[in-house]
Amino acid sequence: MIILGIDPGMAILGYGVVEVENHQMQVIDFGTVTTPAGMEMQNRLVNIYDGVVELIDRFKPDAIAVEELFFNKNVKTALAIGHARGVAVLAGAKKGIPLFEYTPLQVKQAVVGYGRADKNQVQQMVKMILGLRCIPKPDDAADALAICVCHAHSYGTQEKLIRE
Repeated sequence: MIILGIDPGMAILGYGVVEVENHQMQVIDFGTVTTPAGMEMQNRLVNIYDGVVELIDRFKPDAIAVEELFFNKNVKTALAIGHARGVAVLAGAKKGIPLFEYTPLQVKQAVVGYGRADKNQVQQMVKMILGLRCIPKPDDAADALAICVCHAHSYGTQEKLIRE
């Protein structure tokens, strides 16, 4: 199973691609889709959509895992992230790829075992779980890989429940 993990953002959308086979996870790729700050919002959204479609076409994921929005004190930021998240979800939906959503708390619990873990703890565990030499950079890509790990653990549990 190939998982495309997405950490949504308007300026920087992080992505991670992980293959899971026989309970082993292997990183295929990670990085970001970026848009310049001065660009009009609708053009930024087109760039994000096109970037996610390109990732889907290149890696042919079996699932897309996206971080759910959490309440943000800055409403303008929350709306921008919501727009970016929406076009990423739309790209997957138009390609017919199953979508799975996880809260930041679920991601932290799946990766670290503690829902209040800090960013560094999550990044260190992503590095260890995925057998990487160093913490993935930028943070958005590391977060997307954490979402992949969360889905790999959650999907395995869902599969076991279905079989029983």
